Amino acid sequence: MRRSSLFVLLAGLALLGAACGNDQQPAVTGDRPTTTTAPEGGPGGSITVYSGRSEELVGPIIDRFREATGIDVEVRYGDTAEMAALILDEGDRSPADVFFGQDAGALGALAAAGRFVELDDDLLERVDASFRSPDGTWVGVSGRARTVVYNTDRLSEDDLPDSILDFTSPEWRGRLGWAPTNGSFQSFVTALRVLVGEDGARSWLEGIAANEPAVYERNTAIVEAVAAGEIDAGFVNHYYLYRYLAENPDFPAANKFYTDGDPGALINVAGVGILGSSDNQEAARAFVDFLLDREAQEYFASETFELPLVEGVEPDEALPDIEQFRLPDIDLNQLSDLEGTLRLLNDVGVL
Repeated sequence: MRRSSLFVLLAGLALLGAACGNDQQPAVTGDRPTTTTAPEGGPGGSITVYSGRSEELVGPIIDRFREATGIDVEVRYGDTAEMAALILDEGDRSPADVFFGQDAGALGALAAAGRFVELDDDLLERVDASFRSPDGTWVGVSGRARTVVYNTDRLSEDDLPDSILDFTSPEWRGRLGWAPTNGSFQSFVTALRVLVGEDGARSWLEGIAANEPAVYERNTAIVEAVAAGEIDAGFVNHYYLYRYLAENPDFPAANKFYTDGDPGALINVAGVGILGSSDNQEAARAFVDFLLDREAQEYFASETFELPLVEGVEPDEALPDIEQFRLPDIDLNQLSDLEGTLRLLNDVGVL
């Protein structure tokens, strides 16, 4: 895909996210207190991170990086697609040293545009090949599984279909919720196009739409609607539920995790890439190294309820181990074709 086409696509996604809302905070430029003295022998200096992950989620671990390394970090927060589009627009003039995205699709789009440098093997090899770029230009730092959240007062797990594809059955009419404008849902649809083909993805979308699902802007709204009994089940990322359960163990909802290669078993990643235009790539590499080290991996596991990707770090006890999944056969770089997904969603009439 040409650079201009990528920019138009990602800019369009950014506008869509701004208009419809998502689970990230609005774009801001964040200046935090600086640490001026780097540990002896460290790279020192400063880096700028363009983050598609919200300050609420990743601000604390970035603070720990500052304290541990003495490297100053300026963070610009915003929607993942918006930040990626900005990098493409700025080109080699971009002040960004690192892109921290919540989605493999945007990472793949920037990789396709040649914006990233190849990462060192000692960074890449900490993460299974399924969760990093085949060309070594970006690496996942935490996993985000697609799940179906369901109301435990009304349903047991056995009441749910054996495949995500079977929610098109008429028995689910008026009982489901989804968020078609949400970036994570759109990445799932992109994966569905790869796994079952364009016609198969269209058929699934049309089948779900025929069941008249309630439409929400955010994953959190779906989880809340399920618990309130407004709907019986909804399509979300796994970790939103656990934030509610941490506050209220009796919260009346649970996640159905699909396995055995089902399209519903998709695990997307939040990940990072270093910009080729960075003027402090050593410090940028230190940032990537830190996110793949035990402290950060344990933070993602215990504080944001995401799936750690580095061997030896266990997920939160409420979550399944990532090794229990048999994932669908897909290269996460293929999720970069969001343009085709938006076209399909519009054709079906859900956007």
